[in-house]
Amino acid sequence: MMNRMTLLDGGMGRELKRMGAPFQQPEWSALALLEGPDFVRQAHAAFIEAGAEVITTNSYAVVPFHIGEARFAARGQELADLAGRLARQAVAESGKTVRVAGSLPPLFGSYRPDLFKSAEAQALLKPLIAGLKPHVDCWLAETQSALAEAREVAIALKGDSKPLWLSFTLHDEHPDPANPKLRSGESVVEAAKLAHELGAATL
Repeated sequence: MMNRMTLLDGGMGRELKRMGAPFQQPEWSALALLEGPDFVRQAHAAFIEAGAEVITTNSYAVVPFHIGEARFAARGQELADLAGRLARQAVAESGKTVRVAGSLPPLFGSYRPDLFKSAEAQALLKPLIAGLKPHVDCWLAETQSALAEAREVAIALKGDSKPLWLSFTLHDEHPDPANPKLRSGESVVEAAKLAHELGAATL
């Protein structure tokens, strides 16, 4: 018997681009936080109206890889806080029971486990968590390419009571259905074991 499914929202970046929000590389979806935050609120509202039971904060691109090191150092926590407040505002205005997931993104580039630097991870995660924490119901470590990424998230969240959800991205150029792997080359079985070890609520 399949458990009840939970409907999440869609891709924030694609929705912002479709709406005509400020959107370009390298800032990606973070540009809307900087130049047109109401677009972010509207995107959340559209996902809620479409039936999403969980919406995800627009903090995926709030990392130096997208907004630059200087801007992240000066405004990273502020932008994370704004992302959380906009999501919470959209839920309040909807009058519906919708959870807010705090997006903790790949810190050094999506799909690039080769760029991950464990020694620098905590310094980037701390302002994101501090900004998002007052507004979210759970944490979503998104698009993790390697086990080390998920481990660092769990370390940064140690002592926090909110559920942790993990989202991994798989190597899909030459997939092996019998032994699927993360982009790091580590197996999905290893990822599942780590999720259990870390006490993740959802994988």
